[in-house]
Amino acid sequence: MDLKVEPRTVQVQTANKLRDAILSGYFKPGQRLVESELCERMEVSRTSMREALRGLEAEKLITIIPNRGPSVAEITWEEAKAIYDVRAILEGEAAALFSQCATTEQRRVMTQALAAFAEAAEANDAMGRLTSTGRFYEVMLQGCGNSIISELLQGLVARINFLRARSMSNPGRDKYSSTEMRRILKAIEKKDADGARAAAVEHVRAACAAAEAVFEPRRAA
Repeated sequence: MDLKVEPRTVQVQTANKLRDAILSGYFKPGQRLVESELCERMEVSRTSMREALRGLEAEKLITIIPNRGPSVAEITWEEAKAIYDVRAILEGEAAALFSQCATTEQRRVMTQALAAFAEAAEANDAMGRLTSTGRFYEVMLQGCGNSIISELLQGLVARINFLRARSMSNPGRDKYSSTEMRRILKAIEKKDADGARAAAVEHVRAACAAAEAVFEPRRAA
């Protein structure tokens, strides 16, 4: 058995840890990320750290400024609103398409994702909420039959998760989110394309409103 850890594996693990720390709010928007300190805390080489940071820069989760180094990216409300608008269009269409071709197994996985979301909400597990929500949408996007929709949203996935984390920081938002996603799944189970589209758009609009409430204090500052 070959137990050797390849350098690329270390880079991926480093990127995953940093991504989780950003999405969970451990590292705040605008916060500088000191490379030497991160290497020491995570016990990885400068090479692995730099590769991980470049990957997160490509995902637009961090910004690397010459002579200043990396910092956690800040998303303006205008950018956030634009992302929600795109999500409403694409996810609404994906839900409508998926409702016509979803398999029993796919619906079962989505049901499991919702159960996992409820457990995470009960435990106030921020990463668990993000992971289960991501799984719910992953099944729908991969199964909707339109690869372009999936590709376009995949390019936004890191920032979508960043905004999800912020919107779900509102007290009680996770319970509303759970109800909204269940409406999407119920419409899919009924093969109701119009209902699935409407439920998906409603969910995105509600998440947008929740996120705006979090952005508002900074906008007024």
